Amino acid sequence: MRVLELLDRLIAFPTVSSESNLDLIDWTQAHLEACGFAVTRVPSPCGEKAGLIANRGGAGGVVLSGHTDVVPAEGQPWGRDPFRLTREGARLFGRGTTDMKGFVACALALAEQPAEAQGPVSIVLSWDEEVGCRGIPHMIPHLEAALGPQALCMVGEPTSLVMATGHKGKAAYRAVSHGESGHSAMAPQFRNALHGACDLVANIRAEQARLMQEGAQDAGYDVPCSTLHVGKLQGGTALNIVPDRATIDWEIRHLAAETPDEIVPRVMSGLEHVELEQVFAYPGLDTDPDLPALAKLRSLSRGLCKVSYGTEAGVFVPAGIPTVVCGPGDMAQGHQPDEFIELDQLTGCMEMLEALVAPG
Repeated sequence: MRVLELLDRLIAFPTVSSESNLDLIDWTQAHLEACGFAVTRVPSPCGEKAGLIANRGGAGGVVLSGHTDVVPAEGQPWGRDPFRLTREGARLFGRGTTDMKGFVACALALAEQPAEAQGPVSIVLSWDEEVGCRGIPHMIPHLEAALGPQALCMVGEPTSLVMATGHKGKAAYRAVSHGESGHSAMAPQFRNALHGACDLVANIRAEQARLMQEGAQDAGYDVPCSTLHVGKLQGGTALNIVPDRATIDWEIRHLAAETPDEIVPRVMSGLEHVELEQVFAYPGLDTDPDLPALAKLRSLSRGLCKVSYGTEAGVFVPAGIPTVVCGPGDMAQGHQPDEFIELDQLTGCMEMLEALVAPG
């Protein structure tokens, strides 16, 4: 399969989010231009990464969207070279096979097929999805000029080729609680930064309880309401010193029916000495599966679902493109040591894409 040759090439680029993806982007841009695509390159603000917006055939077609970065393999107990495609029976091993270079390889293989046998096709490749969907917002302002209006967008995150119409949005925060340093023997005379941090945690827990009882609900998710989570709390230098600073890293994963703008003021209520910084955010997705634009893809997919993880899909919706998540592989294998994808998933994905872009 040509897909396997392309996947082998993609896996060989070690595009961990902390590293540059420019070698992969250079190679992919040349590949797409050779296939007759008009390619717009969007550099990252730092200049060390880039994304691509490629179109062949003009407006009114299918957008295939994926990210080029992968999570680290370092520190994981791999039994194979993570950056070399290894086939063992029906399984293909390598970092990114599932998340999500398998889909990208299918899109690039589709691009090689004759343009006259397809309707309009666009391919969008981003950077830094794995660290909070940080690349795609820089690309959205270029979409209209590069693509024009399009019929639908398929974000190829691994769903086992089931069409996912929804996922929660996410906003990540770092809070800093400010106190006053002093000797612990005189503790009541000083403001303890950890106390302020604990007050924030208490507010987060109270808001979570409120959302479970009174917030929006969606039975399509394992946890049907918006969720809040504290991941890190750090502060203090010694037991006998009142801490003057504490940091709290926390997040909101929200249903599309709710926004962080509604939740954050309640969480921060009464916290006079705590400042808040939003680290990153991406929107949720809640697409009507009965939209006419999705009828063909829905008929080709292996069912309907909503997914628990976040994607870049929600970013395309304000651009007026009906968007869903649908791709080969199972996220249970993503991010894992010895990550793999089943060969039949790639075969099924190619069959789906070929049928999806066929005229008529």
